[in-house]
Amino acid sequence: MKEIWFDGRFINPTTPDGITSFSIGLVSELSRLMHVNVLIHLEAQRNLLPENVSFLKVNDPTSIQELTLAKRLNSKGIGVLVSPMQTTSSLGRNFKLVLTLHDLIYYRHRTPPRAFSAPVRLGWLLFHLSYFPQRLLLNRADLVLTVSETSRREILEAKLTKRTVEVVHNASELEIASPIEPRHDSEHLVYMGSYSRYKNVEFLIKSMALLPEMTLVLLSRLSDTKRKKLSRLADAVGAKVQFENGVTETEYLAWLRKGFALISASKDEGFGIPIVEAMSQGLPVIVSDISIFQEVAGNAGVFFNNSKSEEFVAAVVKLSKEKTWSSHSRKAIEQSARFSWKNSTQELLASLRKIT
Repeated sequence: MKEIWFDGRFINPTTPDGITSFSIGLVSELSRLMHVNVLIHLEAQRNLLPENVSFLKVNDPTSIQELTLAKRLNSKGIGVLVSPMQTTSSLGRNFKLVLTLHDLIYYRHRTPPRAFSAPVRLGWLLFHLSYFPQRLLLNRADLVLTVSETSRREILEAKLTKRTVEVVHNASELEIASPIEPRHDSEHLVYMGSYSRYKNVEFLIKSMALLPEMTLVLLSRLSDTKRKKLSRLADAVGAKVQFENGVTETEYLAWLRKGFALISASKDEGFGIPIVEAMSQGLPVIVSDISIFQEVAGNAGVFFNNSKSEEFVAAVVKLSKEKTWSSHSRKAIEQSARFSWKNSTQELLASLRKIT
């Protein structure tokens, strides 16, 4: 394969998300191996991608013009177009199309992302009320990608597509650190993620009351309303909580390199990029015993029932021993090496060979 087309219109230049990372990571690595053509609709998307790729500016993917995009692209001599989403136009195309469904989490938690406009939020909500629209889109592709074995199993169990489903893992952009000095005596438990209900952050705060010598550091940005609510909860139960309200990449790395562990009590997840990022820096992870975290953290993870505070506390106490902490730190670095954009790109190319 000498060239590939990629739909980069889902890159979010203002508030980077998982799809943004997925797109940039794959395009950057692909561009080292072949010529890459990227669809964009914002100039700011161009600025986040390598200079050696070619760009074609087309419509916003949420525009009514999307219905005619595939026909308009037919004249470009496209062999295969890879999309990091499932909504890229397929009507009237004469090229191979690969769509991506990252996970099924929004079928279980149907609150639309706030970044969307009101009409898009409504359409998004209606789309996820049943599997039918998803099946209609995915079956129009030549190949379907997803980012984990857990999601692949869920897609197959839900019978969302008749097409082959291949895994191209999510990954981290952070360089893997060398083995580090033990931090089993650190007082900081680090959290990175949103504050959606299923993230179960309130459980973490309540559980911290049983660890009075430690501080829960919430790194992610949050609204004033949410901060006040969580702060009141922390005061009520006697937990020490530190609100960073967003961190720079440098600050994020500093916390990953000085914390005791990264923690998550999530009840559901699509993947778990912060887990991979923490492991890449040798930071042990204490996480919910859910299937996607089992896949991502592997034997580096320390798992607990996300409804039992005593199990969470026991996991923290387990890592307070220097030998155990160091062992999990080494395992974390080894496990994180599985999730690199280089590996993911090879997974993508192996999948594409089956349809080209």
